[in-house]
Amino acid sequence: MSLAGETREAVRARPFLLTALRAGVVNYSAAANLLALDGDPEAVATALRRFAADLPAYDPESRQATVRMRSGVGRVETGSDPEPLLSVGDVGFSPDVDGGRLTAVVASGAVDTDALATVLSRLSVEDVTVEAAGVGDESLIVVVGRRDGAGAVRVVEDALRSVS
Repeated sequence: MSLAGETREAVRARPFLLTALRAGVVNYSAAANLLALDGDPEAVATALRRFAADLPAYDPESRQATVRMRSGVGRVETGSDPEPLLSVGDVGFSPDVDGGRLTAVVASGAVDTDALATVLSRLSVEDVTVEAAGVGDESLIVVVGRRDGAGAVRVVEDALRSVS
């Protein structure tokens, strides 16, 4: 594989760098050093510049969605009553069960996997631990600790204003 191909592959393995390249906010020499590829760092920096020129511009979009909070959510086995808001494997998350030590933040509307990725990234930056998350049928759900619920609602609302 060529050095340019290796560079593109290394960038794709680091989504944060791909986003930064699309946004035009990269120090190419520093990025070349970060990638630590076999080859002259200046040649890698040049490959990064060329790759960035071929990428679509960073253009986040706002998503129209209603965000609400469901407190008192707990874990249940899937297939049990009440029907879970979210199921992952054999575990579901339903309101008013298991002492309800969790909160579900539910966004309904124009949401998809890109919106979920943006939401999860923003919650991570805010140091909010996500117990479970999912998206489908115009609904996005993240389950967080009860104390993180109100803050998570604000983060989700803000994240949905600029989905990349």
